[in-house]
Amino acid sequence: MTARIAHLTTAHPRFDVRIFHKECRSLARQGYQVDLYVADGGGDTRRDDVSIIDVGPSTGRVSRMLGKTWAVWNRVRKTDARIIHIHDPELLPVALALKCTGRAVIYDAHEDLPRQILSKPWIKPWIRQAIAWPVERVENFIARRCTVVVCATPHIAQRYAAQGANSIAVNNYPIPGELGDSAEPDRPATPARGDRTICYIGGIARIRGAVEMIQALEHTDARLILAGPMESEALHASLRAMPGWSKVDYRGVLDRPGIRQVLAESQLGLVLLHPIPNYLDALPVKMFEYMAAGVPVLASDFPLWRQILDSSGTGRCADPLDATSIARSINAMLATPADELERIRAACRLAARTTYNWRNEEAKLIDAYAKIATP
Repeated sequence: MTARIAHLTTAHPRFDVRIFHKECRSLARQGYQVDLYVADGGGDTRRDDVSIIDVGPSTGRVSRMLGKTWAVWNRVRKTDARIIHIHDPELLPVALALKCTGRAVIYDAHEDLPRQILSKPWIKPWIRQAIAWPVERVENFIARRCTVVVCATPHIAQRYAAQGANSIAVNNYPIPGELGDSAEPDRPATPARGDRTICYIGGIARIRGAVEMIQALEHTDARLILAGPMESEALHASLRAMPGWSKVDYRGVLDRPGIRQVLAESQLGLVLLHPIPNYLDALPVKMFEYMAAGVPVLASDFPLWRQILDSSGTGRCADPLDATSIARSINAMLATPADELERIRAACRLAARTTYNWRNEEAKLIDAYAKIATP
């Protein structure tokens, strides 16, 4: 009989790309009985051989971190799931408690949590360090007791390994063919891309370069397709008041087909995050989604990102805090001759097809599960 496994999240939506579309579906295809516990109020259902179990919606951050953590624990402890895979730091006590019942426990570290705390806008700057220090020590203590820590980047995996945890990097790269034609690297993308159309897809926030992107539009004749949730209505109002907003086509939060459509229209994809500690060694999924769709990348000038783009020939970097530098890079990239541009697009698709894709990462996840599930 195949092992039953339980993925737990109280903070992510049920169809989160990493959790549901990549990890849960990949494991279900391997024959595991996969249950996904969520806290969104959407009810129980089953999709793609994954059973989704809803413990009900939370009414705020405190309700989620306390009440829903208890609700998940109360449900999961009664199941026969042999492997527990948690996706939120607030569930670490649940992981430790379930480990004491003889279950194998996996902690999926999506972010470098202590460094993330240092840039949280809802935490007062003067107390961020005071919170990050004890959080890191508690997280390390429980991580060392987990069966495996699955990390979204090699940097995070190295951090846990240095603390004595059994960690592996399972990078959050795109599913082949989902958002573009990376499986056929020599075939031009369709429909025809817009003339001087660029895009940014993802959370729209100040520390993600929202202000600088709109300012840069004042110095270029590019049209920006913007897609994703706004950090706040105040930011949205501030961006709308900027002169560059007249060149923005804001499409809100899109589903996966909607994202694919934006990528098909775009000549250039932006990922201009600010140089905060949590971003410097990150591997932003949008960068690799652009590549998979054959869209050249303009990224923040971080050493890791520059190395990736330079070695693959898939884009260039700019100072994310300098709107003029961003505009110059946009203009230069959009002025690229057609034959050279197509060569870069082909390089993007090739990089996604051979290196930056979920198929490679899926193999690492499946191998880790096989070692745990084997008696």
